[in-house]
Amino acid sequence: MDAIQLLTTEVAQAVSGNAIYDAYKSQWRYMLESYMGGMEYQNAQHLVKYQLETESEYQNRLDTTPLQNHCSSVISVYNSFLFGQQPQRSFGSVKNMPELEDFLNDADFDGRSLNSFMKDAATWASVFGHAWVVVAKPDIGATTRADELAQGVRPYLSLLTPLVVLDWRYARAPSGRYHLEYIRYVEEVNGDVSVVKEWTMETVRTMTINTTDDVLIGDEQVPNQLGTVPVVCVYNKRSTVRGIGISDIGDIADAQKFIYNATSEIDQSIRLDSHPSLVKTSETNAGIGAGSLIHMPENLDPGLKPYILEFSGASIDKILASIEHTIESIDKMANTGAIRAVESRTMSGVAMQTEFSLLNARLSEKGSALELAEEQIWMLWSRYMGKVWDGEIDYPDSFNIRDNHSDLDLYLKASTANINSKTFAKGLQKEIAKLIIEDEGEMQAVVNEIESQPNGVENMMMEVHDMVNRATGDVRTVSTMEQHELLVSQGWVEAV
Repeated sequence: MDAIQLLTTEVAQAVSGNAIYDAYKSQWRYMLESYMGGMEYQNAQHLVKYQLETESEYQNRLDTTPLQNHCSSVISVYNSFLFGQQPQRSFGSVKNMPELEDFLNDADFDGRSLNSFMKDAATWASVFGHAWVVVAKPDIGATTRADELAQGVRPYLSLLTPLVVLDWRYARAPSGRYHLEYIRYVEEVNGDVSVVKEWTMETVRTMTINTTDDVLIGDEQVPNQLGTVPVVCVYNKRSTVRGIGISDIGDIADAQKFIYNATSEIDQSIRLDSHPSLVKTSETNAGIGAGSLIHMPENLDPGLKPYILEFSGASIDKILASIEHTIESIDKMANTGAIRAVESRTMSGVAMQTEFSLLNARLSEKGSALELAEEQIWMLWSRYMGKVWDGEIDYPDSFNIRDNHSDLDLYLKASTANINSKTFAKGLQKEIAKLIIEDEGEMQAVVNEIESQPNGVENMMMEVHDMVNRATGDVRTVSTMEQHELLVSQGWVEAV
């Protein structure tokens, strides 16, 4: 084999994926299209094509069928809870490093803060099941930290989706711990030119390839200054294959596609019902639109007279009911039935609490995975800076998921119960205050006020009512618990 053939083979290998990549590539593409929606979904042609349907007719259906993007909606719900509270970080020995603040504000040299970067990593991990984060530091040949500071050199992050990570390999160390020993990915694509990066424990290789002509137009190899492959796999949920995660929308995407096709059927049903087909001979001239005239040849056989082809497909109501059922199944799969509901659904209090618990468990698992990934990122970052990571990262692992309207209704009903207990009344008022008042400081002030007024709570709960003296028939209006109890001790009763 000559040198040209060897080079061509090497280029082909550089842009090809391993067996696992080839097996999952089409599924990852499907997940991406389902999450992105819009033109990506339309171009993927997920509508089922009818038999004998022409290309123009099929394209017209694609253009007129809207997509209900439940995949994006579900992931947005998860992220709204996961990042509703900012993660807490304790930086340990790297706390006073001058590069730290700059890294927190611009983690990827593209303007994204670390919090924004991790939110994007969580999003793509939800879509694909996992995402990859590269922790890199430019090697400018600086000999001192001062030289690096002067030129703004520090570690930065790059986020990779599974679609661009072509090959990876894990190995088990003598200690029993698994580590990533090799990875190859497409770092950049500019038209016909792709930049492929290859990391090993010893070297970092950058290949610039013209993918149209399969020509290697650049090849640079430098030592790996870190001695390890600085790439972290951010899992959504782990699978049985190392380096492969489980997507949040794997099954939801199929349900979304079913709704997409059902929506197209609704459109077709409306069109056929309001504009039925006219069956006629080629010699018969018929206009288009309401009130059109039909001109038939004088010698036309009576059996060939034009007639309207009546539509007898499924009713729109049945299709809509099927869509609603599918949406409910999506909410069950995602544990978001009580969160995404746009109208009141008949759910018992126990059923809602169970669903909130399941969603809380799912979010807690996702938070733990992000916490582990960021810990690994900081270990690599600290190693670049000549330090050993001794800080702590804490993502929220419990989420206050509750139906405030339902809880408030329950508390208001409880306040009308005849329970003569100051402790009960105070606790009830404090719970109501926590539901209504969003500001933490104001809420705490109200709670302190309730605690400091022994009788104020009962007075707030007492409704204005009339009391009757049984002996004299006199009537008095009372508005506080003290007035009520005083009159009761004197033989007065509530007016009916």
